[in-house]
Amino acid sequence: MTIPAAEPKSLFRPTTLAALNAMSKDTAMEPLGIAFTEIGPDYLRATMPVDARTWQPYGLLHGGASVLLAETLGSMSGMLCIGENEICVGIEINANHVRGVRDGVVTGTARPLHVGGRTQVWEIRIEDERGRLVCISRITLAVVPRA
Repeated sequence: MTIPAAEPKSLFRPTTLAALNAMSKDTAMEPLGIAFTEIGPDYLRATMPVDARTWQPYGLLHGGASVLLAETLGSMSGMLCIGENEICVGIEINANHVRGVRDGVVTGTARPLHVGGRTQVWEIRIEDERGRLVCISRITLAVVPRA
């Protein structure tokens, strides 16, 4: 008899993609077309179009748009790991842009490096439609009481 493998325990509190996407209404994420697409036991994924909304003047994906996607993913991931009476705020973010993209969609995936009671560190990989690395980012979050 084969015993089925146990489902991995989720790092995140329960939520839905619909709830996460609803939180983007009337924020910087909405006009850029950022959409949450997948929640795993230890990762959160979102996509962003590469078009006139996210281009820089040379017709390439703007680095600032990549950083906005990275911060969105890191901050939302962090929020899913804390209590209802706390919030996560970014205190540092860095990004290395390693490949230009002219069109299509990029996908960002946030994974934890450290999830503590007062700080969190997340790594966000942004890839093109062929799975090639476009940007690698790391964000540090502070966990603070909700005001």
